[in-house]
Amino acid sequence: MGRFFKLSIVAFLVSFSTLSFDSSQTSAATLPVSQAIDRQNNTIQSVEGYIVGKPTSANTVITGNYPDDYSLAIADSRTETNTANMLYIQIPSQFRTQFGLKSNPELLGEKITVTGNLTAYYSHPGLKNTTEMIKQSEEEEPEGPDEENNAPGSYYDSATGKTGEALKTALHNIIDDHTEISYSAVWEALKATDEDPNNTNNVILLYTGRSQSKSTNGGNPDEWNREHVWAKSHGDFGTSMGPGTDLHHLRPTDVSVNGSRGNKDFDNGGSPQGEAPDTYTDNDSWEPRDEVKGDVARMIFYMDVRYEGDSGELDLEVNDRVSNGSAPYHGKLSTLIEWHNLDPVDDLERQRNDIIYNDYQHNRNPFIDHPEWVEEIWN
Repeated sequence: MGRFFKLSIVAFLVSFSTLSFDSSQTSAATLPVSQAIDRQNNTIQSVEGYIVGKPTSANTVITGNYPDDYSLAIADSRTETNTANMLYIQIPSQFRTQFGLKSNPELLGEKITVTGNLTAYYSHPGLKNTTEMIKQSEEEEPEGPDEENNAPGSYYDSATGKTGEALKTALHNIIDDHTEISYSAVWEALKATDEDPNNTNNVILLYTGRSQSKSTNGGNPDEWNREHVWAKSHGDFGTSMGPGTDLHHLRPTDVSVNGSRGNKDFDNGGSPQGEAPDTYTDNDSWEPRDEVKGDVARMIFYMDVRYEGDSGELDLEVNDRVSNGSAPYHGKLSTLIEWHNLDPVDDLERQRNDIIYNDYQHNRNPFIDHPEWVEEIWN
């Protein structure tokens, strides 16, 4: 009996050891997107991430004007813009009405968990044969900053859940009555807001992309000056405090390039400008280089929402035309929406937004913090 008992114990221990080993090999813990991207081995896994758009090719993810409900992209950050850090998700028919972005554009920025095979989709790291999609409910932390940007946690509370004109009004009331600075103070402010992160002695010029010494500001050829992206003649506000000195649309630009742009509206097409690479212009429109098209669009959208005609201020409106002249309008809306989608928010824009908020005007450009609100207002 003693020998039989000992053998039984040994057999039990061997079986238990084998069972424990097999269990660890088949563990299916939820992965972050970064690990899912590295683990493209066709295994079935659950992945958690934020919805950041809809893939249309291996290197392109759009954040508006979605053509269908068939796919989405997720990332570990809700403001991720680099497709290399995204996982492309195939949406089967049973999940499209609930999770497709054409039907549910408000899902942009939401956290979800998806389960399926980790395998390439759109020739990009992906998840296919999806068997489960779950929207995650996150606990709010009102005392801390907004996740992924530095706005106070309660900054946009009054805009939450709104769309269309109601959203626009709520955002106006949030960013209205900012601290105004003089036009002469703009010089020093731009040296901080547009500082070259690779050379703190320089600023980066908006249209040319050239890094240039901060000390070369002025009005002579090859110096840099203060460009009103919303042309100051569109509403005839000049350089007065308020729209004329609002840092959210003032940028350093090459003097002669600024003169070439003049007060033209924004649209695609024309002939090469010559001095500014990949910039095109004709007699009534200006097309900047691809790297700042979205920046330009979001500055124009900010001006529309910030200046609504109350407190004796101008009512500035974006419209879908060019040749707006001295009227308080700026275009071209359809082109600007296209640019906003093609050139997502980047870290330099976020940093600029933070500096203006913290050090100068104490208001923010909401379309940098929440790019999805462009579609909600101007759909």
